[in-house]
Amino acid sequence: MRIKAGDTVQVISGPDRGQTGRVLRVLPQRNKVVVEGVAKSYKHVRRSQKNPQGGRLSTERPIQISNVQWVCPSCGKPSRVGARYLPDGSKERFCRKCGTGGGAMAPARPAYAK
Repeated sequence: MRIKAGDTVQVISGPDRGQTGRVLRVLPQRNKVVVEGVAKSYKHVRRSQKNPQGGRLSTERPIQISNVQWVCPSCGKPSRVGARYLPDGSKERFCRKCGTGGGAMAPARPAYAK
């Protein structure tokens, strides 16, 4: 998966289309992500010591990773994420629109060094 927790993403399909938010959790086994402020649902809870008020508790639900697109921090546009090897043999993510790096994916490997 090329999207990590802490990335900014934009929802490209579904009822929350067009909203942007920060990725809170990545669920790689289910191919889903939890995005802050997107896909909110309400859970009705009874009064308890943990929730003395009770009422409706708002939570974010996971959405498919194919329904979000990474927002590049340098150009600010939603774009696809690519992977490339650097001259030292390490692997990094990069923006397909502007070409700037988006963070390391894997440590350096001598077999891929140029």
